[in-house]
Amino acid sequence: MANNYDWFRNFSFLDFIRDVGKHITVNYMSAKDSVKKRLEGENGMSFTEFTYQLVQGYDFYWLYTHKNCKLQMGGSDQWGNITTGTELIRRKTGGAGEAFAFTCPLLTKADGGKFGKTEKGNIWLDPDKTSPYEFYQFWLNASDKDALNWIKIFSFLPPQTIDGLLEQHAQQPETRNLQKTLAREITVFVHGAEHYNKAIATTEKIFANQSAPIESLSVQDLEALDGVVTFEFPIEKILKGMDVVSFLAETGSFSSKGEARKMIQQGGVSINRIKVEDVAMPVTSSLLLHEQYILIQKGKKNYYLVKTG
Repeated sequence: MANNYDWFRNFSFLDFIRDVGKHITVNYMSAKDSVKKRLEGENGMSFTEFTYQLVQGYDFYWLYTHKNCKLQMGGSDQWGNITTGTELIRRKTGGAGEAFAFTCPLLTKADGGKFGKTEKGNIWLDPDKTSPYEFYQFWLNASDKDALNWIKIFSFLPPQTIDGLLEQHAQQPETRNLQKTLAREITVFVHGAEHYNKAIATTEKIFANQSAPIESLSVQDLEALDGVVTFEFPIEKILKGMDVVSFLAETGSFSSKGEARKMIQQGGVSINRIKVEDVAMPVTSSLLLHEQYILIQKGKKNYYLVKTG
């Protein structure tokens, strides 16, 4: 693994435009589809964005020169930047350099968004960033359109099995067996069967019987909610009494009082399976489950367990 800061930290701007910029013309850079679309768009393109292909191109050249790297791979949206690298290698070596570009179509979601660390609501393979439970829930809640594509990409199921799943889904989409199979296959592959089973157990405890009283969840059940974010909160504040907006913000389940208030007004917050309808609702010791816990639901999928002490 290499860090491009290692070769850029002592590279001055004047050195860069002399040693790199002179080899690639503005005409060449402007001809890239990604650049043309931005230049013709309403907001235009910043100088930083325009020159980024030179920076990425030099990365390829440095790796080619120092690490014998001849192939750069990436998503299809990187084609222009990658080929700038192959062109820079060719020009700086007097035509003797031989380098290659390999791209594949971007993996997108039904809403058109791509999978990437800068995209909102995306998932990580690292369990410290996305718990196995959250990971499982992401695939389980996939739209029909996404699940139809993702089962072919992310699972190692044989084609005939996938065809059978798709046929079954077309006849009985309400069973969501396609999403359940997708969630099982990729969660087991990434996190293992044990974490998959824990995710199933947590899902059943939280979702299986929403009409059942929250008291039916034992202390052991609450403590075993694998992947549900848990916040420690001083019980003294609850014993004194506080409004629900302050409680949600101070526990960390919401980033601010404004966000909590807005979500309540939209009907998107439940405490102990009961929808919060009043932003002035008091949070008192009467809400404590087993004299210690409060379960918060934010939207349809996000659960938080507040543990007092």
